[in-house]
Amino acid sequence: MFVLMGFSLAAALIFLAAYIWSVRSGQYDDKYTPSVRMLFDEKKISKKTEPDLKSGEKSEENK
Repeated sequence: MFVLMGFSLAAALIFLAAYIWSVRSGQYDDKYTPSVRMLFDEKKISKKTEPDLKSGEKSEENK
């Protein structure tokens, strides 16, 4: 019984030390951005290939 309590106390202290280390190293600094990141659309950059550029030039010439 005392051995199990010693192991559980040691494990709890290890997890507590890991939590304190993560807080001090800045793991939990940004609380706002992750919660609203899904609300903003990322602008997709579409790269035009050579056929797209040629067709774009032709359509501009026709205007």
